[in-house]
Amino acid sequence: MSSATEIGGVDFLTVFVEDYPAAQKFYGELLGLEHSVDYKKIPAGEYETGNLTLQLIDAASIGREFKPSRNPIAFHVDDVEAARAELESQGVEFFGATVDSGVCHMAHFRDPDGNALMFHHRYAPPSS
Repeated sequence: MSSATEIGGVDFLTVFVEDYPAAQKFYGELLGLEHSVDYKKIPAGEYETGNLTLQLIDAASIGREFKPSRNPIAFHVDDVEAARAELESQGVEFFGATVDSGVCHMAHFRDPDGNALMFHHRYAPPSS
């Protein structure tokens, strides 16, 4: 059955920030995400992760109160420890040891505004 509300995917995820220039540097330069769009009229833009666009936007510029997200965005990497070491060498603080859940590795960190992020690599196939 087809309907107008049939979901075909997720186009983007909004990440509210307080310091857009610092976010641009972090997501674009440090994480190496492609900066595909700059909004120009407000401090905001879009960054590509490969399968999901992150919309970074200064919360105050659209009348929103800034609160950092506590729900991490899980960035897929092939080697969590290598990705972690690279960011740590550039001053990014990680929280606790890298987690091995039995199916994946996860390393938790935050962006300059305190939004929760993680490096993630699933090494075991999903169970059916």
